Amino acid sequence: MDLLRFITAGSVDDGKSTLIGRLLYDSKNILVDQLEALEKQTRNKAAGPIDLALLTDGLRAEREQGITIDVAYRYFSTPKRKFIIADAPGHVQYTRNMITGASNASLIIILIDARQGVVEQTRRHSIIASLLKIPHVVVAINKMDLVEYSQDVFNNIVIDYSEVARQLNLGEVTYIPISALNGDNIVDPSEKIGWYEGKPLLQHLEEVPVDSNINLTDARFQVQFVIRPQTEDLHDYRGYAGKIISGIYKVGDKVKILPAGIESEITSLEIAGKPVQEAFAPQAVVIQLKDDIDISRGDAIVPIDSEPATGNELEVLISWLDDKPLVPGNKYLLQHNSRLVRAIVRGVEYKLDVNTLQQQPVEGQVKLNEVVKATIKTASPLVYDPFERLQANGSAILIDETSNSTVGAVLLQ
Repeated sequence: MDLLRFITAGSVDDGKSTLIGRLLYDSKNILVDQLEALEKQTRNKAAGPIDLALLTDGLRAEREQGITIDVAYRYFSTPKRKFIIADAPGHVQYTRNMITGASNASLIIILIDARQGVVEQTRRHSIIASLLKIPHVVVAINKMDLVEYSQDVFNNIVIDYSEVARQLNLGEVTYIPISALNGDNIVDPSEKIGWYEGKPLLQHLEEVPVDSNINLTDARFQVQFVIRPQTEDLHDYRGYAGKIISGIYKVGDKVKILPAGIESEITSLEIAGKPVQEAFAPQAVVIQLKDDIDISRGDAIVPIDSEPATGNELEVLISWLDDKPLVPGNKYLLQHNSRLVRAIVRGVEYKLDVNTLQQQPVEGQVKLNEVVKATIKTASPLVYDPFERLQANGSAILIDETSNSTVGAVLLQ
């Protein structure tokens, strides 16, 4: 059974947490004790029969204020597929949390309040979906019950958002009219939206393809751990463990170790301790090579005829996630998969307007939630692909050396 990771995003009070609660409730993924606790908390709030948003709003401040602050993850399954949902906050000041939740998503549900239409946060979250190259976009037009399930309202929002999707070059976009509060078109088709001929939301989530999101052409592997048992039975054993980022590896492949640039050959592949002839993304594997080479954590093993870029002068897009502003010249740690290197932000070229994607000059410091084009210099070479070509090997994070907190999401160009 395959797995779909998706995220919900939208403006404040568009009903993201209620939608997830409705998905879990109507698909029978809430345990009896969870349901009893939910009913008790709802009575304490006097919020009607049952407040489904409480399933994901776990922080005390979230429940007191009726908002989502942190990204909440929920797991559920149906007979057709397993799901991991990230419920992202809608407030502007929590956009950084949304980026965190969207980084591993294969699909994004962008909620739009049928009464409000396309608003600034709709555009902001759509731009993030575009920057992160999320392959599948669902525009869920919520609160249709408050506009009397009007087809004209739905059609007008589709027209407005289609222009946004065109400007951002979004790929597959699906439009679904729903009422998360009442359960219309969430799990089962709604009689009140009889004019809609598409699938309800859950059916679409069950059937949207996810295998196509894995790149099996460009083979990329980064060492996470070097295995040297040094026992009597395995005195000369040297294996390189990690997860295949993309592509396919086979015994006998001619490979190059980067950034050193040394060539060798794969003599053995092991998965869960058993030898195999080939392995592919996203499997965890142990690779053995023909030659004894000085290889350590963060080094890449790639085919000799399909090399990624290697360098320490990087052109990047940075989404700034920290309250403390980014100042050119500051030093950070750059984490790229399992490789950790020291880095310095040498210059900021421009920032992107989150509403129009137009390039604007940067005046002074880079503030929270701003997206900028910058140059980063690393202390040792990075082995990477442009994010546009291979997302899994084209993204990184910046870490503050003093606080050890993540301060920037990086897309390598």
